[in-house]
Amino acid sequence: MSWLRCPEPRPWASLRLFCFPHAGGSAAFYRPWSRRLPAAVEMHIVQYPGRADRMRDPFVDDMGRLARLVAGELGPLLDRPVALFGHSMGAVLAYEVARLLQERGNAPGHLFASASRPPHRRGAGKNIAGLDDDALVAELAELGGTDVELLRDPELRELVLPYVRNDFALIEAYTELAGPRLGVPVTALVGDADPRVDATGAGGWAEATDGAFALRTFEGDHFYLVPRREQVIAEILRALHVPAGP
Repeated sequence: MSWLRCPEPRPWASLRLFCFPHAGGSAAFYRPWSRRLPAAVEMHIVQYPGRADRMRDPFVDDMGRLARLVAGELGPLLDRPVALFGHSMGAVLAYEVARLLQERGNAPGHLFASASRPPHRRGAGKNIAGLDDDALVAELAELGGTDVELLRDPELRELVLPYVRNDFALIEAYTELAGPRLGVPVTALVGDADPRVDATGAGGWAEATDGAFALRTFEGDHFYLVPRREQVIAEILRALHVPAGP
């Protein structure tokens, strides 16, 4: 099954925006963005295996392999300018995909890294993947990106927690992959009350590229971009020099 979901195909669009979900996330996270993007932008969302409509597809537990698979899927869609937006784990994956695309002669025009420490400053953190079910659900509640009430249902836990664990194991084992240095503009975005990464940490993305860098701080926690969706989209369009109108 395809790795990409396009809520509103726009064959006339002048630019494609590829969005990468967080650990435990799916393409549904970005779907509300589609109608808020102008006609000049066609959005594609990466759908990781093992969840939603890819529930039967096997997990990928290695960041390098995951990046190569996604980069391969993007290949046929690089006939016009592209930008990558990744949230949390998705920011790191988007970074590795951006480097692969650059190495293959199709560098993206911009990388947006949201709510994430840069790849060279990951370091040791919590072993969230190894927690028992209750502790894992508590961690998800702290981050705020999951409807924790739903995870009180044992059957839903059985479906959801395996891919959540896989994603956390993947990002917790990650170290920056060998390869060329990124040379594209990067914008780091962060919530001012994020319990996992502050503005100083997000600012470290400046060291991950030889391109221009900008840091944008928004009011909110790790999932600031849900209530601040309009502001985040406006920032993306501003950085890409795309008019906000239809």
